[in-house]
Amino acid sequence: MEAVPARARAYVACVAAAALLCLLPLPTVHTPWWALALLAALYAGCEQAAARWWRFTGTFYPVLLAGAFLLPPPAAALVALPGALLSPVERGPRALRRIWRAAQLALSVWAAARVHGAMGGRDAVAAADFPYALLPAGAAVLVFCLVLSVLDGGILALAERIPLRRARRGLFLRSLAPVAVHGLAGLMMAVLWRSPYGPVAALLVLLPMCVSWWVFAQYHRERAAHQATIRALVQAVDIKDEYTRGHSERVGQASMMIARELGMDDARTEVLRFAGILHDVGKLGVPTRLLRKDGPLTPEERRIIELHPEYGHEMVRGISFLGEARAAVLHHHERLDGSGYPYGLVGAQIPESARVVAVADAFDAMTSTRSYRRARPVCAALEELERCAGSQFDPRMVTALVRALSRHGWHPAVTADETDEGDGTGVPRPRPTTTGRPGVRR
Repeated sequence: MEAVPARARAYVACVAAAALLCLLPLPTVHTPWWALALLAALYAGCEQAAARWWRFTGTFYPVLLAGAFLLPPPAAALVALPGALLSPVERGPRALRRIWRAAQLALSVWAAARVHGAMGGRDAVAAADFPYALLPAGAAVLVFCLVLSVLDGGILALAERIPLRRARRGLFLRSLAPVAVHGLAGLMMAVLWRSPYGPVAALLVLLPMCVSWWVFAQYHRERAAHQATIRALVQAVDIKDEYTRGHSERVGQASMMIARELGMDDARTEVLRFAGILHDVGKLGVPTRLLRKDGPLTPEERRIIELHPEYGHEMVRGISFLGEARAAVLHHHERLDGSGYPYGLVGAQIPESARVVAVADAFDAMTSTRSYRRARPVCAALEELERCAGSQFDPRMVTALVRALSRHGWHPAVTADETDEGDGTGVPRPRPTTTGRPGVRR
């Protein structure tokens, strides 16, 4: 988003204008200004503390939702503005990002407060009328989450040029569970705020939430360390084998597309992406002269290269977060008919993750230029995969890849070695192969 398209800037301006319209009735509504100021200061302080100590922002929804449960809609929308406008921004354009975040939160809180008030939620909070108070609060949380998701999908589609349906896919469902937890905490804050114990008791609700945010921050730090480990391994392979530079990332992308088409959940899809990225890490144990050799390999040289799955498994088997990706590293060159390597597994004996990566690996190998042949067009590669389905590749995985590519196309990063070899279609020109078997790949 460094160079933001004009249409995305116009979208941000429209959302900001809508947020300002929500604030216009503020002088005409009865507003407890001291409560508004306290909630706004609390939200801004929490955002600053999170950014400084925990390195994440935008997660203190309980304070915003408590404002939606306690205040009129225009006042509730105002709670988000100071914290969003003052929050640190890592990437530019910083001013535009702050305005976007402030406007997005203001609109979402305003909508939640409108729904909550229309269902008599503020009276239920004041009277601590349980369980009825849960109904308007739940509706407000749904609306809050829906508005956030719709606005996020719009900015992704415009700023990143992602198809709108794809940009919005899963945003609402992924955010609903955590926002619902924050909504429950916000409701507890609101009820305690209106109780005889007052705002001080309400602030105690944030203590367990702060613990959960700290745990969440630790998780993200651990995840960042995992990503750094994977990047280092992949960069080492790319440096050693210059002809397949970018291959690992593309296999990870294709594996992810297959997993999503098969309906796998997000966590497993991420593991399969790791499997695709790391499938060739064992090449670090193969002599560089063999990886960069022009022309066909001798039988002895091929046997040496075929040891790379075992080398790779030895390298990653101690990395616990990879899960079933480790099996994919070891078995991605197995074939359904048992003629693969390293162990000659047959059919369902081959782990599902390895069957996914095998198809993704073969597809990218055929559509990428190598030292020993030019790339094939995507359509020709898919025909070859379908021809070998049932003997070499799992037909389910091949069908999933074909469906995914028909929906989304194939837009991999182009390596430096491929930039001058295309025909204007985005696919490098084919050249003769040294073998008719797509399963024999370096």
